[in-house]
Amino acid sequence: MSQRWCRGLRPLTSNLRQFHTSSSSAAALPALSDVQSGASSFLSKLFGGQPSRSLVPMTEQLSGVSSSFLDSPPSDAPKTELTTLGNGFKVATEATIGPTATLGIYVDAGSVYEKPMQTGTSHLLEYMAFKTTMNRSHFRLVREVEAMGGNVMASASREQIAYNIDVVKTNVPEALEVLADAVLNPRFTTWEVAEQMQKIEQDIKLLKENPQTVLLEGLHSVAFTGALGRPLICPEGGIHNLSADTLHEFVSTNFIAPKMVLAGAGVEHKALLSLAEPMLSTVEGGSASPQPESKYAGGDYRQFVAGPLTHCMLGFEVQGGWRDVKTSVVMTALQYLMGGGGSFSAGGPGKGMHSRLYTRVLNQFPWMVNCTAISSLYNETGIFSIFASAESASADEMVNVLCKELQAVASKVSEEELERAKKATISSVLMNLESRAVVAEDIGRQVLTYGHRKPVQEYVTAIDKLQVSDITQAVSKLLKSPPSVAALGDIANIPRYAEVERRFK
Repeated sequence: MSQRWCRGLRPLTSNLRQFHTSSSSAAALPALSDVQSGASSFLSKLFGGQPSRSLVPMTEQLSGVSSSFLDSPPSDAPKTELTTLGNGFKVATEATIGPTATLGIYVDAGSVYEKPMQTGTSHLLEYMAFKTTMNRSHFRLVREVEAMGGNVMASASREQIAYNIDVVKTNVPEALEVLADAVLNPRFTTWEVAEQMQKIEQDIKLLKENPQTVLLEGLHSVAFTGALGRPLICPEGGIHNLSADTLHEFVSTNFIAPKMVLAGAGVEHKALLSLAEPMLSTVEGGSASPQPESKYAGGDYRQFVAGPLTHCMLGFEVQGGWRDVKTSVVMTALQYLMGGGGSFSAGGPGKGMHSRLYTRVLNQFPWMVNCTAISSLYNETGIFSIFASAESASADEMVNVLCKELQAVASKVSEEELERAKKATISSVLMNLESRAVVAEDIGRQVLTYGHRKPVQEYVTAIDKLQVSDITQAVSKLLKSPPSVAALGDIANIPRYAEVERRFK
């Protein structure tokens, strides 16, 4: 999915006390000092150590120790269960195995829903997550999260905002109450808003040093007219237009039950539902307003920055976005097929060293510093692009290489390349879903996007069925849309937009 900026709430540091075992305390612990007089192990004899306490091999069960607490593995993979409350709030869970659980509230809100005077609100909401609420001070909230051994995090994207908390399963009731209070009852105190605005200003300066982030923002600003053309990162000059009142207005408009999902991984559905229903049934219902319209247009973004490198991003429209499942599957596989990365990346095939952009670009042109395929998909549309960095003297050739690589994949892809890309895509999907936090995120975002969660096997099967013609036809369709070009650095040698557009006609 699209790039997000996450901020975790770090627990306060506590002092660590050191405990020393004295001779008297050792005497009080016979289990530690009473050594069996049986035969010593080979290593003990060899190195002159004390004889071994246990002669039972690790493959055998210790006598007197019950194994009734061990659960036998389930015969079937856990399934996602979904319930919609009376006000439209959705509760979705998957009972993954393990001692911990992840809860998240996902909101169908983001920068696409911002009005002109609210630009940057989603970015600021991310920083204001888990601060003072109507029922808790920020200090108390932090202490409660620490006491339950939890970890909280929030992230904002163009179409969704997420709030998460990780805890051991026994603390799920307390964690859910804290999560619901933080999301549904924020106070947005004036001093906390001012403090976070200062942090955003500092972070914006750091983000300006990341060429890929700058170009991705610039690419969206020229590629789309309407909601998706709005900035996700708060503009440097617009931060002071925001206030606590702006946040309250945005939240009251967008944080309504039909646009929200409570997702849980590692919890039983009925148990979570019984806890959540009293807390969430009071959230305002009504009908959700449709997402503001976005239209792909293509365009040209350029920014001069002195330096030895020139950075460029070339992209095209992905019609249908996430809700066109076949297209989204093809674009995901295409990203792995194109691959790429930095010229000094370490690793093997898992790092994409056998992808097209590595073998055909990074390994062939020593002046190319980075070349990476990026897929940015949204509900109804998206952009597939290639990001590249090269020595400024070769900027013209860099753009020429990007154009040729996209045209090449539209005309010919080998079966070997496709099979490798399919296996890499499936491996990535399955390995990511081994993470409980990723499962919770996948549940929440899919329910917001589709109204339900698609089975993992359905997605894996769709990837496995891809043919070479699916890739080439999809890319050919991409290249029929107007190009979107974004450049940063010494842009003097970057070809004009009309010239780039002409290469695809």
